Amino acid sequence: MSLIENISQVFKRISRSALRVGREPQDIMLVAVTKTVPPERVMEAIEAGLRIFGENRVQEARQKIPEIMKITPDLKISWHMIGPMQRNKVKYAVRLFDMIHSVDSIELAQEIDKEAKKAGKIQDVLIEVKLSHEETKHGIEPERLFELLEKCSALKNINVRGLMTIPPYSTNPEDARPYFRKLRELLEEANSRGFILKDLSMGMSGDFEVAIEEGATIIRIGTAIFGERR
Repeated sequence: MSLIENISQVFKRISRSALRVGREPQDIMLVAVTKTVPPERVMEAIEAGLRIFGENRVQEARQKIPEIMKITPDLKISWHMIGPMQRNKVKYAVRLFDMIHSVDSIELAQEIDKEAKKAGKIQDVLIEVKLSHEETKHGIEPERLFELLEKCSALKNINVRGLMTIPPYSTNPEDARPYFRKLRELLEEANSRGFILKDLSMGMSGDFEVAIEEGATIIRIGTAIFGERR
């Protein structure tokens, strides 16, 4: 299928999943993941109507985003950092991204806060929560989440919008459901403790329909739009 057909299919699947559980499809933000996708292919997606993109690596984003912004100066394109981030890359990330999905420590949050102050902006962020025992997964442990939220609330130049997680890989989307449900429960508990969190970033190409059923407000889709990575 062509890129435009892929995008159309993804939107249909978003609508079906949302309506199945009584949600409005427009309440779900689609972040098109452009890791390893060349700028000309991203431009095709922009021409097809997409406006929100996610990058996994600051280094790749530093080359790609300015190139695309040069071609599209009149369009409001939003960029999200969805991969793990080292503190020495924060100064670049704050200038490139509208939202950072992968905050998992107070040290990283403080570095973002410091660089956001220098840049004269309030940086939207999500806290990444590690809900599986896989060594390769990043994120803060659930039992330390509320302490991190408390510390972040003292920072003036970051705005914690919600939570993010990546479940263990599985070919069966249903295997991800308990992880998505747990993240939603953590968000609900955080709000019951007086925090104000709205977003749940969860669900990728293989499991986003389940994520929507469990309350995702942001889904991160790469393969279902751009095809398998080369």
